[in-house]
Amino acid sequence: MTGFGVTDGVVAGGRLKVEIRTVNHRHFNLQLKLGPEFQRFESVVKEWLRERIERGHVSVTTRWLEEAARPATVKVNFDRAREVARALSELKETLGLNGDVDLGFVARHPDVLSVVEADGDPISGDELRSVFDAALNDVLEMREREGEALERVLSTSLETISGKLTYVESRAPERLECERDRLRSSVAQLMDNNSLDEARLEQEVAHIADKLDITEETVRLRTHIEACGAAIASNGAAGRRLGFLMQEMLRETNTIGSKANNAEIAAAVISIKEELEKFREQVENVE
Repeated sequence: MTGFGVTDGVVAGGRLKVEIRTVNHRHFNLQLKLGPEFQRFESVVKEWLRERIERGHVSVTTRWLEEAARPATVKVNFDRAREVARALSELKETLGLNGDVDLGFVARHPDVLSVVEADGDPISGDELRSVFDAALNDVLEMREREGEALERVLSTSLETISGKLTYVESRAPERLECERDRLRSSVAQLMDNNSLDEARLEQEVAHIADKLDITEETVRLRTHIEACGAAIASNGAAGRRLGFLMQEMLRETNTIGSKANNAEIAAAVISIKEELEKFREQVENVE
């Protein structure tokens, strides 16, 4: 599911901004863009995210809004200063130039004077976790709102599928009666209206009924529908379970369609498959 969270907080005396985005993905796929000072926290950050997000492409970026003040000192490179002064003296003597070696000129020479920043406050894992948790809370709140909307959509699809299945179940017995009457009429025409062997006819009808019986398939499909409803109503991650159940529902629907031998049932099966495709598209958005 999609989600977005951004927050900032105090870390190591500065103010750090953390931004987390999530989009749909079949697995947990993480993209971290942390500053070099946070490299040692990469595995820890991944665990923080995995604790609260099971599936999705997760993108994380950090940026300093206010870097921590670092005390600085001026350092003199005496070896470099001596080299510069000696070189200037040699230049004066060799070329016969006037003037003295100037302190200001030596000091302005690169690498003679340098500003060195002292180490700032060490980065605290607790402070970093606090900022990440705040951003994650925003992400999960947004994902929860989307989840509630998805729950309504998926529940509506299941109701539609269940209604179509009820229709199929109601037409199944009638279909066998029609098949028996059709077979009796066909045999009568072939025998030129002579007497029929009712026992043999009933055997053939029973054989056809066994081949066309869809009771097991409709019962299993109904069970899968109920299992999907329970998964949707649960508080845990249900995406993978719903994906598996959707495949099983499609399998049973295809079998019912292959045994249909009836235009109305075949039409209902097509409607169920269309609704299952919509269901599949939405399930991909579920964690």
